[in-house]
Amino acid sequence: MLKDFRDFIMRGNVVDMAVGIVIGASFGGIVKSLVDDVLMPPIGLLLGRVDFSNLYVVLQEGVTPGPYAALVEAKKAGAVTLNIGLFANTVINFLIVGMAIFLVVRATNRLRDMQKNAEPEAAPTTRDCPFCATSISLKAVRCPNCTSELPG
Repeated sequence: MLKDFRDFIMRGNVVDMAVGIVIGASFGGIVKSLVDDVLMPPIGLLLGRVDFSNLYVVLQEGVTPGPYAALVEAKKAGAVTLNIGLFANTVINFLIVGMAIFLVVRATNRLRDMQKNAEPEAAPTTRDCPFCATSISLKAVRCPNCTSELPG
């Protein structure tokens, strides 16, 4: 049983998939940092010093009554919040990851198309008999099916 498991794990597709998952998780971390640390601070500054991670609406106050200075304080107090800023960050993360995947797929498709165009088509080795319409060799002088003499 261990040998079968080892053979399964060592197959190319499983290893490729594992590498893809690890790289995808790392890429997700990079995109999250890009959104949280690079994109959202200037957007928040342009919108009047809004910190999107602390943009929330209190639906029900917790044990300690509000107002709460930050989302962390509201959570500590047990308040029920609608986290609009965190949702906005997640949507932006998704859009960036989606765009990156789209660009990778687009580049892959272009490379595949360039490779198809670079391969010359093979010269035909057969032609159709003008009398019986069957496929015959280019070198044939008579059709093997209808025995007609072929021109040229």
